[in-house]
Amino acid sequence: MRKRSSRSNALGLARDSRAFHPTPTAFLARTRSPYSTRTCAFAPLTLRRRARTLKNSTPGIRKIREYDANFKIKDFPEKAKDIFIEAHLCLNNSDHDRLHTLATENCFPDMVEDLKYKTVRWSFVESLEPPQVVQVRCSSMLNQSNLYGQVTVRMHTRQTLAIYDRFGRLMYGQEDVPKDVLEYVVFEKHLTNPYGSWRMHGKIIPSWAPPKQPILKTVMIPGPQLKPWEDYEEPQGEAQKLV
Repeated sequence: MRKRSSRSNALGLARDSRAFHPTPTAFLARTRSPYSTRTCAFAPLTLRRRARTLKNSTPGIRKIREYDANFKIKDFPEKAKDIFIEAHLCLNNSDHDRLHTLATENCFPDMVEDLKYKTVRWSFVESLEPPQVVQVRCSSMLNQSNLYGQVTVRMHTRQTLAIYDRFGRLMYGQEDVPKDVLEYVVFEKHLTNPYGSWRMHGKIIPSWAPPKQPILKTVMIPGPQLKPWEDYEEPQGEAQKLV
């Protein structure tokens, strides 16, 4: 019997019977990492980089505006930040119904993976830099009339995160210690769907990003194996402590 992968279990599907969702795409439309070095990533966008970014994204912006007349580059970063915050707050109370409206079927399994029987405490503290659009792309799937728009937003924020196991023991992070996080979040919208909305689609992880802190897993320490007719006797030292 084949085991189900964690990503497939999040959607309740076997690995070889993954359902096809026509609403989102299964890839992140990008040409390269927005920044190739650590120094450039933490520095604000220069006028030259911003001009080059807007020039490369002009075709995508025009195509998105054909289907979404209210789309504006200046207003989208704040809207993206609100979606980002609300989607992560859904993990605190396991509100998967609401999370499905804020994250695509490609992003949802990555967010809820390995969180079963665990408690998440995430909070947004502040923005260290204003969110900025670094890339806009449009792509089609199956045919040229089925269009998707993807916008990559650079977010430099301060967050807190703590994950507890089912026994209430801390596995990852700390609730009272905020950390500075730099992320490139991709948002996607099904342009040809009149009811489509912008949702989180994934994150671009640069090659220079530091490795994540490993999660402390809960393990069971096996006790003495007794036969049915034997009685358990505590060690002499343990008995004295109880007295």
